[in-house]
Amino acid sequence: MEKFTIVQSARAIPSRVVTNDDLASFMDTSDEWISSRTGIRQRHIVDTEDTSDLAVAVAEKLLHQAGLTADQLDFILVGTMSPDTLSPSVAQIVQGKIGAHNAFAWDLSAACSGFVYTLSMASSLLTTRYERGLVIGAEVLSKLVNWEDRSTAVLFGDGAAGVLLERTTAATGLLAESLKTFGERSQFLTAGQQQNANHFAGTLKPADPYFKMDGREVYSFATREVPNVLNEALAKADLTPDDIDVYLLHQANGRIISSIAKRFGQPIEKFPMNMASYGNTSAASIGILLDELREAGTVHAGQTIAIAGFGGGLTVGALIIKV
Repeated sequence: MEKFTIVQSARAIPSRVVTNDDLASFMDTSDEWISSRTGIRQRHIVDTEDTSDLAVAVAEKLLHQAGLTADQLDFILVGTMSPDTLSPSVAQIVQGKIGAHNAFAWDLSAACSGFVYTLSMASSLLTTRYERGLVIGAEVLSKLVNWEDRSTAVLFGDGAAGVLLERTTAATGLLAESLKTFGERSQFLTAGQQQNANHFAGTLKPADPYFKMDGREVYSFATREVPNVLNEALAKADLTPDDIDVYLLHQANGRIISSIAKRFGQPIEKFPMNMASYGNTSAASIGILLDELREAGTVHAGQTIAIAGFGGGLTVGALIIKV
């Protein structure tokens, strides 16, 4: 076991709500079409904020709730696929804005698996020589969306969430994990293409910064590989699906989650969903769900939870955590 404790959780959600009916007012879609296929009914979209603004808000909430100062942090890790800039990273902007002078900071890009991968990395850091750090998933996906493409525009939303972690001697933390990448399938979900327009470049193809997704391939990937990594992590922890109190899966599609619950023979109540309110917020989705569940008392000390993400890369990962 890699021992740590989740001291606090927090989320930052843009105030603007865009409903399915709002989208139907300017594209060929409907609330019924979107919700029946995805479970999504609305999403939150920023006005002027960027990804780092949401991440800073989460960091400040975490510190305030814990009664800590930023100088007491050892590291800040941010999972994101929609940074403000390539350099500085979102984590480095957060570190500077909150005054975490003793913390190192970097971003991790694993798309919708970003929170899982980043939490795994933080667990390893706390097992070595660090005492305390922040893990944040933050996204402004609205800047990567082609708002004329209904196949992707209806799916994504903006938001951020995170946790404050500390090393502990208690029997809590990471019991087991399984992380996998399938780069040979990377073409099935892409975003953020950049063009090299250097002085020496030849004829260039126009860059496409927007989401491109093969929905059938991604659905097939998720319903196949998420159970695989969950089973591998459970086996490493010497646990069965029945031993998990709550499954926190990336909130991309309600049908994907229902399919996985059925495959594991578990009641759907153990697989909470909130994509109806937020849409797919990529690296932020699991953190948002975790914070809501901790706030409601659904996730609490003494439980064993499973966290699983999947998305661009293609990436997938599962963590088994004793809370």
